[in-house]
Amino acid sequence: MMEIRAMTKYLPISPHKLAMVCAKVRGMDAEQALVVLEYMPQKGADFVYKTVASAIANARNNFDVNSDLKIASIWAGEGPKFKRYKAGARGRYKPRVRRQSHLWVVLSDGEEN
Repeated sequence: MMEIRAMTKYLPISPHKLAMVCAKVRGMDAEQALVVLEYMPQKGADFVYKTVASAIANARNNFDVNSDLKIASIWAGEGPKFKRYKAGARGRYKPRVRRQSHLWVVLSDGEEN
């Protein structure tokens, strides 16, 4: 069984929001996942769509795999955080944290060696 990987780093979305989209397509056929992701309203669906499409392109161009591909695993990890501060009432400050994510997709062709 061959594993094809694709990774996208420094996505401007929190890992929790991205993980909810990943859970919807985990285990699906790759082409079917693209159709599902195209019509999902979440912001993270666009990022997952591009990464799954990149993994499919990697399989076809680098490994000459044209068979049915399945999403073997997909997960979102935590990237660096931007920590900023905003002025609050009575001379205080309020922390602002902008989270980033890394996204990994692993496709498998389903064939045994």
